[in-house]
Amino acid sequence: MPDPQPTNWAAGRYQAVAERIAVIAGEVIAAADRLQPVRDTTLVDLACGTGSAALAAAEAGARVTGVDLTAELIAIASGRPGADAVQWVVADAAHTGLPDGGFGTVVSNMGIIFVEPTSLVAEVTRLLAPGGVFAFSTWVRDEAGSPFFNPIVDTLGQPPAGAYSPDQWGDLDVVHSRLTTGFDQVSFETGSHTWQFESIESALRFISDESPMHVHLLSRLDETTRDRLLDAFTVALSAQSDSAGQVAFEAPYAVVTARRRP
Repeated sequence: MPDPQPTNWAAGRYQAVAERIAVIAGEVIAAADRLQPVRDTTLVDLACGTGSAALAAAEAGARVTGVDLTAELIAIASGRPGADAVQWVVADAAHTGLPDGGFGTVVSNMGIIFVEPTSLVAEVTRLLAPGGVFAFSTWVRDEAGSPFFNPIVDTLGQPPAGAYSPDQWGDLDVVHSRLTTGFDQVSFETGSHTWQFESIESALRFISDESPMHVHLLSRLDETTRDRLLDAFTVALSAQSDSAGQVAFEAPYAVVTARRRP
């Protein structure tokens, strides 16, 4: 396994990922709204990517700021229909530079899970007004593994042990431990997202050309190792294909909500 490096989210075509998980962004906004109506509230979407949650919140009547570290993704977000209703900011989700207590709601759709958690939680706590709502989505570790990840481990070995990984947020005990100081009313609602592709070839194109995490990893491998890994993805995806060659598999996720203590 190559030494870990921050993912280049401008690699590939992130909007292809965002389009597939936009339905979860809608669920995040709906979950925040159930805890505290988002209409007329100040809301910030952290690690907003191409803006699915930010735009859903704006459509629901919130006054929205979208924040992402990757300028290329902010440029795409700011060109989408309805984007004029959102203030777009290029900044680190853990160091936004936005006002203390300036927001009634903080949201993220599969974004903040990639940010160092201690600094991230401190920033969310700083940004939220007392009683404000934090709502986000996270992938949940599947004990059976995923055809998006298993081939990487099988080909390159286990990743180096690190202080955090994205799917740690998918563990309720971890959520409670990270939010216990500043938050209460923690809710953890699970679901399952279906990844679907019309063929094994289209699923492989998603991995090799679109998904930034995969494109970034593949770009760092020598040609022989890259080919071995793509072959491993082909085998894993073939195991999820039907008689017509279409690929479909489930990925568990959770939507977490919590309220900042007064």
